[in-house]
Amino acid sequence: MATFATSDQLLVIIDPLARRTDGEAVRIAKDVLSAGAATKVCLPDDTQEFARALTRRGSRRPVVVGDDRALVRAVTLLHRRRELAGCVLSMVPVGGSLALAETLGLPTGAVAGARTVLDGVERRMDLLVDESDGVVLGALRIPPAPAREAAAAEPVAPASGRPGLRTRYRSLVRTLAARPARLTTVPAPGPSRLRVEVDGETVIGLEQPLEAVSVTPGAAGVADVEVRPLSVGAEASPLLASGRTVTVTGTDFRYRADAGVSGPVRRRTWRVVEGAWGLTVPSG
Repeated sequence: MATFATSDQLLVIIDPLARRTDGEAVRIAKDVLSAGAATKVCLPDDTQEFARALTRRGSRRPVVVGDDRALVRAVTLLHRRRELAGCVLSMVPVGGSLALAETLGLPTGAVAGARTVLDGVERRMDLLVDESDGVVLGALRIPPAPAREAAAAEPVAPASGRPGLRTRYRSLVRTLAARPARLTTVPAPGPSRLRVEVDGETVIGLEQPLEAVSVTPGAAGVADVEVRPLSVGAEASPLLASGRTVTVTGTDFRYRADAGVSGPVRRRTWRVVEGAWGLTVPSG
């Protein structure tokens, strides 16, 4: 594990959702970081500006202040630009979705998170990468577990030729865009029929319905796979496997990877990239 010097220059990218959900934690994190190192603070208004700030980081060490989705966004961008191997990310977890950050060993308090950025060490971790350049930092689940997801607002189009209405409409759109997304509960889907292969060997076939599949980066460049067949009567024992590639085939399935749901797809292959990315974690 590599350590960092306090003389390092930091590029602090504050996710817009973090500013809206917990401005006080953002302020505390920014103050602690600025007191301990030379910092440049970026306040992007959207994901495009977030990406632009990260790609123009120069020699500065990037620090993401935000939730799990902000971290996944940063890792995905660096992976797709083929810059992930040479960049160590730091994160101050702020926001409502921090389960991934906790799984990765990051403290979720603003002060403790900022101190970790300043005094922590680099830990190299494996990454799951699919054929569309999607990444999985922590775990994926098929089908996705019940979750609260954002529901998109649908503003009504303005009447043409009415300047007053167009002005009020633009104001409404800006107001809706600034509000946190409304959350709704998404129910769990029923049993699925999927073929799961690990390193080319079939773990379960399409003839046997299953309840769930979970895949997590394991140790030494392999993924740990758990398949739960549909139980009839007594609970069925899970099927366990590990390998460097995992392929799932079926009819229009969705999966939850870290903080988001993807799909539907009919086939997806994930491969393990050993030591693909570095994250600053507590030194203790």
